[in-house]
Amino acid sequence: MASWKRKVPEELWKGEIMKIEMGESLILSWLKHIKNCQLIQLNWTVSPEWSFQNKDIIAELMNKANDLFSSKYSYDIFKNNSLEQLISQSEADAVGISFDENGAHIYAVDIAFHEGGLNYGSREETVSRVVKKCIRTAMCILGCFNIPYGDIVFASPKINPSVYNDLMATVDDINGVLKNMGLEYDVHILANESFNNEILMPVTQVSNNASDTSELFMRGLQLFNLFDKRQVKTITIPKEPKIREEKIAQSADDIISGYENLKVAEIARTALPPILESERIPVEIIALMQTKDYSKEIFDLQYPLLAKKSQYAIRPVRYMAKPILNIFGEEYYLCSEWFEKPGANNDRPYLLRWIKDNK
Repeated sequence: MASWKRKVPEELWKGEIMKIEMGESLILSWLKHIKNCQLIQLNWTVSPEWSFQNKDIIAELMNKANDLFSSKYSYDIFKNNSLEQLISQSEADAVGISFDENGAHIYAVDIAFHEGGLNYGSREETVSRVVKKCIRTAMCILGCFNIPYGDIVFASPKINPSVYNDLMATVDDINGVLKNMGLEYDVHILANESFNNEILMPVTQVSNNASDTSELFMRGLQLFNLFDKRQVKTITIPKEPKIREEKIAQSADDIISGYENLKVAEIARTALPPILESERIPVEIIALMQTKDYSKEIFDLQYPLLAKKSQYAIRPVRYMAKPILNIFGEEYYLCSEWFEKPGANNDRPYLLRWIKDNK
């Protein structure tokens, strides 16, 4: 053995301490470029030195969740672990926080890639462990960050049908028990096609713009594209000429009448559905409307204009309950976060201009 190897722990020179899984690297890029998180921590764990908050609420959540999944599904999700044991074992593959004018939004993500399909043992044990991960993550966000809202994601590129069906059947119950406790966490299972559509493809579409060498998934994809003549096609957001807000507002108001006394959110609620449901807007643009970058560029929104209903167990926050749009056979929620503060954050001229161009 080389002399330097005798002086260095075996795990270190074998690369086992600082190992980063490719799935975690993909989630890092997803949080950074798609969810616009400015702060991201991979392999997040709880420190024993932290002061844990909201213990009474968390203990009640633990008991209610345990009772529900035991009685309804016969799942022993916590296996007689105490609250202290659960918290000390808590971890997430990635935690990201995005900041905007509306405050901070937290994302906690676990990703599992098993080539033969997600497998933690039996079908029941596999589903039970994912349920436990999601609820324990909610407990940790509330206890460590004192934030009662956010997105909790379990992602896997391959879950076999029997496991997937059983797992998806629990999502409404997970979200339900959280909502009954007054917590606004949205739990999402992104697997199979939704993993591809919501995580993998959006990241590949922005891969050519990334220059951070620490993003291993991105760098690997760039290397592949360098030599592959069938390069992954990217969708380019059409760039509109930069026009002063006042000019946009003037040209739109000159042509569109009837909206003078309506708030911008009400204009969106009444004017956008008939245009979008007419199927005159290309399907590629409908896909872009589900991204934050395009919605910011075209409508000056802070969130995607559209959210596909099938991807959510319950309506996500910041989206309208009604109307639910039907576009090319898919149902969508419409963003409710519209602002009109002239000289600051004014979405009105952008919306009116788009209506004028597409009516």
